[in-house]
Amino acid sequence: MSDLTQSLRRDLPASIVVFLIAIPLSLGIAAASGAPLLAGLVAAVVGGIVAGALGGSVLQVSGPAAGLTVIVAGAVSEFGFAGTAAIVAMAGLVQIVLGVSRLGRAALALSPAVVHGMLAGIGLTIALSQIHVMLGGAAQSAAWQNLIDLPQQIVSHHGTSALLGVLTVAILILWPRLVRFSLLPPALVAVASMTVLAMFIGDGVARVDLPDDPLAGMIRPVWPDAPIRSIFVAVMTIALVASVESLLSAVAVDRLHNGPRANLNRELVGQGAANTLSGLLGGLPVTGVIVRSSTNVAAGAKTRASAILHGVWIAAFVLLFANVLEAIPMAVLAAVLIVVGIRLVSLAQIRTYARHRELPTYVVTALGVLFVDLLTGVALGMVTAALMILWRLTRSEIHRTETAPGKWLVTITGTLAFVESARLTREFGELPPEADVDVELHLDYLDHGAFETIREWKEGYERAGGHVQIREVHDSWFHQATSGRLGSGKRSPRVLGSWSRWQDMDQQRRDAMAIGIAEFERTVAPLVRPHLATLAREGQRPQQLFITCADSRLVPNMITASGPGDLFCVRNVGNIVPAHGTGDSSVGAAIEYAVDVLGVGTITVCGHSGCGAVRALMNGAARPGSALGEWLEHSHVGFTDVTDEERCCTDNVLKQLANLRTYPTVQDAEAAGRLRITGMFFDLAEARMYEIDPLLGDARPVSTIPAA
Repeated sequence: MSDLTQSLRRDLPASIVVFLIAIPLSLGIAAASGAPLLAGLVAAVVGGIVAGALGGSVLQVSGPAAGLTVIVAGAVSEFGFAGTAAIVAMAGLVQIVLGVSRLGRAALALSPAVVHGMLAGIGLTIALSQIHVMLGGAAQSAAWQNLIDLPQQIVSHHGTSALLGVLTVAILILWPRLVRFSLLPPALVAVASMTVLAMFIGDGVARVDLPDDPLAGMIRPVWPDAPIRSIFVAVMTIALVASVESLLSAVAVDRLHNGPRANLNRELVGQGAANTLSGLLGGLPVTGVIVRSSTNVAAGAKTRASAILHGVWIAAFVLLFANVLEAIPMAVLAAVLIVVGIRLVSLAQIRTYARHRELPTYVVTALGVLFVDLLTGVALGMVTAALMILWRLTRSEIHRTETAPGKWLVTITGTLAFVESARLTREFGELPPEADVDVELHLDYLDHGAFETIREWKEGYERAGGHVQIREVHDSWFHQATSGRLGSGKRSPRVLGSWSRWQDMDQQRRDAMAIGIAEFERTVAPLVRPHLATLAREGQRPQQLFITCADSRLVPNMITASGPGDLFCVRNVGNIVPAHGTGDSSVGAAIEYAVDVLGVGTITVCGHSGCGAVRALMNGAARPGSALGEWLEHSHVGFTDVTDEERCCTDNVLKQLANLRTYPTVQDAEAAGRLRITGMFFDLAEARMYEIDPLLGDARPVSTIPAA
């Protein structure tokens, strides 16, 4: 089957589904914006064809969006629709400049809490205005006026329009729950059924009004009769909001499919071209729309042909069947917009922002957009986000716990700056005199003022007869400050350092094993306990057997970034695998258990640079008759070049792979395709893993990351 045929087989049905959704939404958004209804259809056609063809997101569908309704309504009120169309065209040019300037990613720097708060405010504004239309009344210009008038509107007499609107809302809510799978979108079902019902009722309800000749009825843009400053603000507002919404939608669509990722700069250019043409043809602003885009993906679309075709179907329908659209009651479109607006307020997003402590930003933005205007709401949201960041940057948690009589643990977590000095002094002042105090620092940052506060308290407390021990977890801010190096150099997590290294950080020498165990139980155990509990309950199912040297510098889980339950390890001097039947059974027992019982799919033999066992074999330094000498005899390795230590290490690995294949259990598993055997070499100085070619013995890097 040709690519074209396969594309049409997937994209053609998807384009029809999206077309059926786009028709009622485009009409409703135009009505809510105070624009001619034809303007919404023009934007849908241009968005589908132009943005679909030129944009950087393959599966994104563009058209008029509810997120711009409030902005367009304000522009129409201020400039008239002809002036608004000119502003839309200019906004498209701005978007093209942004895309050509490669600023696509910069638009995503805006806090998501601000963006989603803005959409929530717009959604509430739409819902508050359209509920009046649905109930047979007229919407006011401001959201707070719509809110004040709502009780009176609800208790007033309602006619057929209100009945149709309420039934439309019911269908939009209940259809997805009652019908689990359907190619018919809920909006289409609601609009079509209510239109038919309105025909049977025959009552005089307001309906869609389109020009008799759609091509002649398109409004030409006119330069707005307004100050340049007002025009500039309107252009930039539409350009920036449309850009952010389109890019956020493109990023969201990428998460829904496994096809090509979106090119955000190209997407801006495509959206700009669509807005320029839409404005010139008298259409609404165009953005990428997540509702239509997600439907496109769910319907099976594979290429941009689906978005383009959906625009073609809308154009054909408007030109050939405009009389069908004119049968739709306006109250039904208002009901569709109410549901769309309310869904812009996502409870899942609210819960997410509450968990991440960003809910104030979301709420302030939404309320600002709802009760003031969009620009003020976004500005208030950005200020709130900045204040939240500043608050977090200076926020720390301090806990005091008496672990035993006369022994106290003070845990400080977060960012510790000079503004916390008074609080630090107060917390330390609550400690009883002459106690044994353990201060544990879990810090992201420590500035000089806070460091001086801790140091001065420590010196004073110890002069008064107390004992203070300062221990740092994961970072060494306090130790660096004590050494006069605060803020210099790179810091590594304590778990990656040796005992001696982080004992020096603590400025003490204690039993390394004991303090290491205490460190694990204090900081790491709480993180891995659930996983270990699962492994303890369900047993181990490691993915591979890892045979390597007992050298203390080689840490298997660290160099493979693996965790509990991943590797079944065998470590011995020289990573040796005695051949089957040679008398040593310890390694053989591990091999048989790993293959036959645990069912590992891979066995890796890993050597390393600077291996003492290999050097002993190269130099014949192992004392005859000693345990080490007897063990090294099991290697049976023959070196290619005894002057090349690295090649000798890889030769040793290859020999152990050969010895490994002498085991019947390995032979059977490998022959059945259940087992893969590989050799590796770890360069300690480079901290880099190499895979050994089984034929040539050459070592090549496992990863493509450039060597340090």
